[in-house]
Amino acid sequence: MPAHLSRNLYVQRVLELYRLMPGTTAHIRRSDRQLASNLHDRGISIDIVSAALLLAAARRTFRSGDPLPLISSLHYIRPLIDELVAQPTSPDYVTYLCRKLAPLAPNFAAAVTAHQLS
Repeated sequence: MPAHLSRNLYVQRVLELYRLMPGTTAHIRRSDRQLASNLHDRGISIDIVSAALLLAAARRTFRSGDPLPLISSLHYIRPLIDELVAQPTSPDYVTYLCRKLAPLAPNFAAAVTAHQLS
């Protein structure tokens, strides 16, 4: 995580990405703020968090079957964060998923791309 990214800015960016993610209620809860703060304190990079949100959105969007209920908490992506910490995904795969999601969720894809480039 870049040294210049304060806790408040980190939390704000994580919650912004979550709010833009397709398939969420877009409602921020106190527990979501606490999780974002904890992720900052653990040293989890914003790139890992944005990749986890992107993977979750892609998996939900492109799966077959009945639509899933809306995600109501940022905690939904905790297992993906752990997965990406253990085995980070390729930046090329993140770019691919952004491009694939862009027609369906342009604001989210643009925000993920911006965080990946910063």
